[in-house]
Parts: sequence; C-alpha cells; structure tokens
Amino acid sequence: MSGQGPFRRLAVGQLARIRVWDRATGTAHTVFETPDRLYEAPNWTPDGQLLVNGDGRLWLLPADGSGPPREIPTAGLPAVNNDHVLAPDGATVFASANDWHIWEVPLDGGLARRVTADDGGMHFLHGISPDGRRLGYVRLDPEGDNWWASATIHTVGLDGEDDVAVTTDPGPADGCAWTPDGEWIVFNTEQFSDTPGHAQLARIRPDGTELEQLTFDERVNWFPHVAPTGDVAVYLSYPPGTTGHPADLPVELRLVTVGAWREPTTLVALHGGQGTINVPSWAPDGSAFAFVDYPFDQRSELVAE
Repeated sequence: MSGQGPFRRLAVGQLARIRVWDRATGTAHTVFETPDRLYEAPNWTPDGQLLVNGDGRLWLLPADGSGPPREIPTAGLPAVNNDHVLAPDGATVFASANDWHIWEVPLDGGLARRVTADDGGMHFLHGISPDGRRLGYVRLDPEGDNWWASATIHTVGLDGEDDVAVTTDPGPADGCAWTPDGEWIVFNTEQFSDTPGHAQLARIRPDGTELEQLTFDERVNWFPHVAPTGDVAVYLSYPPGTTGHPADLPVELRLVTVGAWREPTTLVALHGGQGTINVPSWAPDGSAFAFVDYPFDQRSELVAE
C-alpha cells in the first residue's frame, strides 16, 4: 500500500534502481537507474516489459535493460501510487490512485475507468485472480488520523460489484495476492501478534476460510508473491520492530519454498522497503522477478564533502 501524498520523490544524492533477480544464476542486475525520478513496484508483462509508477504516472521499460522508461498515455487517470497489477492477458492495468479508488486503463494507453464504488472505504489494489475475474485489495477504514484502525482484505469483481470481505479482523493486513492455482490468497497481517507492527505472512481461502499463519520469526514480513511456477515465493522482510512498511530502511528480499515457508533464503539485502516489491513482479515463466532499491550515490556524497 502506498503512503499519503501525491507521490514520492528521491532525496538528494539518492538513486532509484530497477533491478532483476535471475533464478538460474541466483544474482541480481540493474536494468535501469536514475537520480531524477523515484520509480516503484514493477509488474512484468507477458512480452518482456516492466510496468512501474513514478511521479504519479505509469511507465513501461524493457526488462532486459535495452531502453529507458516511457510514459503510458492515459486520460482521466488520477495520480497513481505503487499498487498496480496486470490482467493475465497483459492488455490491461488495474491501478490504485490517490483518490483511494481502483482504476482500469489499457496498457497501450487510453481512457481510464473507475472500478470501485464510493462506499466510504479506501481501496489499495494488490492482486488479480488467475482467471482475471476478480481484484484483491486492502480496504482501509480510518479513524481520525489512524489510517490503520481497520485494514481488511477484500475481493471485488472487475465491474466493482460483488465486494467480499475475505478477512474481518481489523488486522492490519496488506499485500493480498492469489496463488497461481487460485486456491489461496497470501498476505501479511499483524493479527497473530500483540506487538504493533509485527506483520507475518499468512494465507486464506478466497471465501475467507482456513486462515493459516505461514512465517514465525521476529522480523516484519510483507508482500508475499508466489512465483507462476507455484513452488517458491519472494517477500520483503524488515528489521524487527519496524512499524508499517516504510521507505529507506535496510531490508531483505527472501525466498521461501511454498508448502514449507519456514526456512527462507535471503536473496538480496538492500536499501528500500516502500516501493521495492509492493506488487507481484515475477516474470511470466517464473525465471526471475523485478524489484527497486534506493541507494545513495556515493559519488554524489563525495562531491558534497
């Protein structure tokens, strides 16, 4: 889920690096970096492009690093945040905007259509069902300045109808995404701990049954994304004691075997958090995933000194 404000910006001397971790080699490489715009939350298209947001707009760039981001032309789409997903056929983007609604827009550009109703809640998109018929989102019902007073997982049809509360515990919960077989929704939640901010991963049936805790450690775990192959998942892991999912912290991307979930492998340690991997970003064949980190350019620091 994105934070408040129109959109995030890089600090002086900071870079946004769009990167790809390759499963065959176990290494990550940078496909694009810039000190000029803060990009977030890659999705991977069927034809080998990465969809990201930056400056409240949507952008596409080649996943092989052969070109820079180019803006998707949209009409009527409010400023977007880092919660966006692609339809299974790759032709449509569903995105959360800073009017707290979910919108639909063609990937090639065009007129945007609002999906969610004015029902009093705030809608933050995180997943789409494998059959492309339903969206998974986090509904926030704030109380005063407390945005997280109630944060529950919902699904809704593409027409904005048939809204279903999958979780009812006030949570907070976030990061909901389907498994490739459509049998489960994985997410992060604080409901298993009495310590504020201590999110762990969980799964639940789309009908709201069989809730199961998946991780059991002192770290703060967010945004699980199961690979299209169904055998592994990647997630974002914060240091113990972190509250929420802030930016600019020492975080880890961890890989875990689906079914076990108990012995994760740290793939990458990085400077990031918010914006790094908020949404599903696996390549369609499960061979790689994309993420963003936000290091400070040491050359800029030397010049400043």
